[in-house]
Amino acid sequence: MDSPQRRKRKQQARIYKPAYAKFLSVRSLTVCLSFFVFVLFISSDRLPIHKGVSIRPVLRTSTLSLLPAFLTGNGDADATSKSQYPRLVVEGRVLMPDHLMLIVSTKLTPPVDNLDCVYYDLVLEQVVLKPVLSVDEYHQFKSIVRCHLPPLNFSASVNLRGRQRGRLGSVVVERRDWLLRLNQSVVPSWDRVVYEAVLDWNAHTRNVVVFAKGLNLKPHREADARKFRCHFSLTDFDQHHRGLFVLTTQAIAAAQETVRCLLPRSILNNPDKAKDIRVTVGRRGDDNVEGADDAPLPSIAKLQNVNSHQGKSNTGKYELCACTMLWNQASFLREWIIYHAWLGIERWFIYDNNSDDELQEVIDELNLQDYNITRHAWPWVKTQEAGFSHCALRAKHECKWLGLFDVDEFFYFPHDRGQDVPGPNSLRALVMNYTDSPTYAEIRTVCHSYGPSGLTSSPSQGVTGGYTCRLEAPERHKSIVRPELLHTTLLNAVHHFRLQDGYRYLDLPESKAVVNHYKYQAWDTFKAKFFRRVSTYVTNWQDDQNKGSKDRAPGLGTEAIEPSNWRLQFCEVWDTGLKNFVMANFADSASGFLPWERSHA
Repeated sequence: MDSPQRRKRKQQARIYKPAYAKFLSVRSLTVCLSFFVFVLFISSDRLPIHKGVSIRPVLRTSTLSLLPAFLTGNGDADATSKSQYPRLVVEGRVLMPDHLMLIVSTKLTPPVDNLDCVYYDLVLEQVVLKPVLSVDEYHQFKSIVRCHLPPLNFSASVNLRGRQRGRLGSVVVERRDWLLRLNQSVVPSWDRVVYEAVLDWNAHTRNVVVFAKGLNLKPHREADARKFRCHFSLTDFDQHHRGLFVLTTQAIAAAQETVRCLLPRSILNNPDKAKDIRVTVGRRGDDNVEGADDAPLPSIAKLQNVNSHQGKSNTGKYELCACTMLWNQASFLREWIIYHAWLGIERWFIYDNNSDDELQEVIDELNLQDYNITRHAWPWVKTQEAGFSHCALRAKHECKWLGLFDVDEFFYFPHDRGQDVPGPNSLRALVMNYTDSPTYAEIRTVCHSYGPSGLTSSPSQGVTGGYTCRLEAPERHKSIVRPELLHTTLLNAVHHFRLQDGYRYLDLPESKAVVNHYKYQAWDTFKAKFFRRVSTYVTNWQDDQNKGSKDRAPGLGTEAIEPSNWRLQFCEVWDTGLKNFVMANFADSASGFLPWERSHA
């Protein structure tokens, strides 16, 4: 007969062995099915493999979420019925400078209540729940969820859970589930990750443009594309930078944070089925040495098709569109949109760089008044050049011309007495003169920088009516481009793009058109610039670097301390030209109010 101790060991084995075996069977089944689907995908007669594409099958552990049921909201019927979020699949995670960002395959509508971030203590082997920081729409049908950074000794592999019965705090997890959770992939940091991948798809081009941090390319030069390759996988790339059954193609252009690659033939023939394919970039090694390629970058990017207007002819496109990137500037958007719509801009692309003000509400209100505005969540910090490249890829399917400028910049047509006053749609009429030009693909306009003009608070009538004193000499320029004629690298300096060979830019004379840049506003508004800058290659205000740069305010240090004479600075010429024009064309004849004034609501 068995001893009591032996019977106890057998009983424990019967308890734990089935769970372990079940995990192995699930993993094996997942790998086998993935391989079968992938082989069908690339070997179909209708999907021939591209001549320049290599296939590298790699087996790896599945990274499917293996959380206890009560953490995912997929437990018993009673638990599921009490959860507002019965099934949340986290597609990717990345450690941002001040938060952890999760990409979720479900569209969540903010504000989101009763949703927690799930943190795993590596020492005490317990789970800690904290409410999410914020939620945002992402790629139309997905969501971004922002969580607090993991505390010390906690895993960055954070998950999500719909709160049940108000439970919040820490919970002990069975060791079996804990060990499975620790098998998850390493979470990439923001300074080294592929973050977007866009299909560039039209009659002349069929490539993928990949956006990545960590390439360390020179800011304003084209890189040698032969040094890079793109890798396509059905699964995440793990901590060893491997994916499940990888296709590899050659890069054909590279600059700044973008790499353009050829597409595998299987994707060329089925672009609508490419949305779940993950993409990364790696440096190419010696072709004669096996395994010489550098490890690809970690990736949270899946192929995205931004062309929602396939087959749209050039004659059916908008004549003039505008793109901007902003952070917490909802209070200035109404004036910028209403004014420039009067000048003829027909379509708006707003790239929202993590705003937490009333931006969406303002856009919704303007769209109810028939302004054609799309907000695009762009959570990537200090990526303005990449964001404008991304916007150009979207806009070229809808727009003949695209203006790239900020919400504190206003186009203006100076005129003397006796001259014709510019009327509605005058900016659109200007660019239409060059739409079919065989020479010009960009129109540049110089900028006048305005100061606080003696004000200590933001003017109620808006920047065009409030700030009237500027520097005498113009600074830099802003551009309107033909997005179909940009260089394949999408190389840009925010103010302008590199153009295709054979095309050049047109400089408008200052007497014909200028951009009023309300750069140095009242201190309460201006000091927000100290939070961070959006350009990749411009030093943040608080950093002790490049103090003499034109991107800084002359004489201003690295701290947000108001100089004693701030309201009188940057004032050399009193110029009321645009103010007078705005009051003559936009003010209500009875009240004198402008359409964007708060008191006019």
